[in-house]
Amino acid sequence: MIKAVIFDLDGTLLNRDYSLQNFIEDQYERCKKALGHIPKDNYMNRFIELDARGYVWKDKVYQQLVKEFMIKSLTWDELLNDYIHHFQYHCTPFDKLEETLVKLAEENLSLGMITNGFEIFQMNNIKALKIESFFTSILISEREGMKKPNPEIFMRSAEFLRVSTKECLFVGDHPENDVKAAKKVGMTTVWKKDSFWDEVNADYIIENLDVLPAIVKSINEKWMMEGIKRR
Repeated sequence: MIKAVIFDLDGTLLNRDYSLQNFIEDQYERCKKALGHIPKDNYMNRFIELDARGYVWKDKVYQQLVKEFMIKSLTWDELLNDYIHHFQYHCTPFDKLEETLVKLAEENLSLGMITNGFEIFQMNNIKALKIESFFTSILISEREGMKKPNPEIFMRSAEFLRVSTKECLFVGDHPENDVKAAKKVGMTTVWKKDSFWDEVNADYIIENLDVLPAIVKSINEKWMMEGIKRR
């Protein structure tokens, strides 16, 4: 029986691609005095390429941008600090995020989150989405001293939610760090489909978050029926 739903953040709850594009464009416009010699599309496209969907931290991204585009009046660490402080203002949720969390909470499901990243930065993004209050447990890799796909962080999340891993539904977009890792510790897995990846070996595949309450209901009804048959 599913008693808890645990989410990834970036690419699952936070529409990171859209948020990042909005941030980069805003940074370019705000820092145009230093960046104006670079065509905006070139700056944005190269940033996204170097970012590698968030798997390269921005110190490396900005160091390379400063070098390639010969940026003189801003240092890479000034650009990085701008990213750290301003990205949160561009955080955009996926459709029906709050509605989905409300429905899951109404079903008395405990909600958790596991995200890789830096604590202050990720918490600012969670607060920007206005969803912090829905979650009983939020594990951020920097604070926990471990990151996905380490199985320990998944087991720790279940422990904080006071459920077994078999009573957890995990929702994420990354085939290895989310789906495979959660499945390895016995969680039921949901892959939030992302066109970047091919088909993923998840228990459920979704495109929109609002189908999650129905998935949980279906799993629990099946569990109850099987329990009745065993009596």
